[in-house]
Amino acid sequence: MSRTIDYGNLMHRAMRSLIQEVLTDVEAHGLPGEHHFFITFDTHHPDVKIANWLVDRYPGEMTVVMQHWYENLHVTDDGFSVTLNFGDAPEPLYIPYDAIKTFVDPSVEFGLRFETQEDDLDDLDLEDEADAADHVGSIEVEEDKPKPAEVVSLDSFRK
Repeated sequence: MSRTIDYGNLMHRAMRSLIQEVLTDVEAHGLPGEHHFFITFDTHHPDVKIANWLVDRYPGEMTVVMQHWYENLHVTDDGFSVTLNFGDAPEPLYIPYDAIKTFVDPSVEFGLRFETQEDDLDDLDLEDEADAADHVGSIEVEEDKPKPAEVVSLDSFRK
């Protein structure tokens, strides 16, 4: 059996660690300047803890905003808890990092999107399950494509 490096999983762990570090700083010092977060998460994740009426209102996923009013932010190695205001009704939430689908700070145009196995497979036209297995855990990374290099002979610089 050949061993492979699971870059998708490693990247997701690194991205979740970044979110934890940012939230830990906010827990200690508050949100600096114009920073604020839009956090979209899976409301059906088994470790998410939110009020039943929120699950009913937001089946599948929910986006919360941490900006002007939030309380009781507590960050752990597995997730974070925070109290947010929903129509003048404070509601405590617990969101594990594994449930996060997107984390965006629009004040600095920063965002993370977590690809799931289902997202990857929905975007592909796969012939069979073997093809699907080859694509599980992939991450889309948008980069500028390198331009072809021009080879220059050193002889052109000699006099």
